[in-house]
Amino acid sequence: MIVDERIVAYIHSLAQDDCEPLMKIEQDARENHVPIVKKETKELLKVLVLMKRPKNILEVGTAVGFSSLYMNQYQPEDGRITTIERNAGRIAKAKENIKKFEKEGVIELLEGEAMEILKELQEQYDMIFVDASKGQYIHFLDEILRLLPIGGILISDNVLQEGDIVKSRYAIERRNRTIHKRMREYLYQITHMEQLETVVLPIGDGVTISTRVK
Repeated sequence: MIVDERIVAYIHSLAQDDCEPLMKIEQDARENHVPIVKKETKELLKVLVLMKRPKNILEVGTAVGFSSLYMNQYQPEDGRITTIERNAGRIAKAKENIKKFEKEGVIELLEGEAMEILKELQEQYDMIFVDASKGQYIHFLDEILRLLPIGGILISDNVLQEGDIVKSRYAIERRNRTIHKRMREYLYQITHMEQLETVVLPIGDGVTISTRVK
């Protein structure tokens, strides 16, 4: 937890309910410890989609399809989402959820390793949402920039690692040190590169919002 739990609980109390089937997907995912966006991050996504009105969204990390279905609610009517997932169990569940909402022609699920799929994509995306393996964000960056036009928005989730990001690497469990190092490198890169203007927000598990300016 990177912010006061009472504040988070209060923020949650202010949020409006989503449609019941979508709430059921969210509830099931949280009960089964599927890594989906936190509630306050979800609300941020809603506002960003409504502000930007992106017709073409790329998501790296589908999980069970919740965030794709959620964002699509607030896209323009002709909005589309391309989403990438490698976990077979989550792919099956995401397909089931996308079909349940009759969004097969709107949300395209690409199966496989994100890095390999990113290299093959040629479209430009108004908004890119990265919510995948935290140790891979830095490796995705060059391909993401290739797919993000000037004025496009990049949203990266889980960047503060429950507060561990501010700790010395020697205070981090040895098995997590590589991820810690790579995320620090990623945060430095996106906050210092001339192509992006970036803000780091301590909500959820940490979110960055970047807009491409060059």
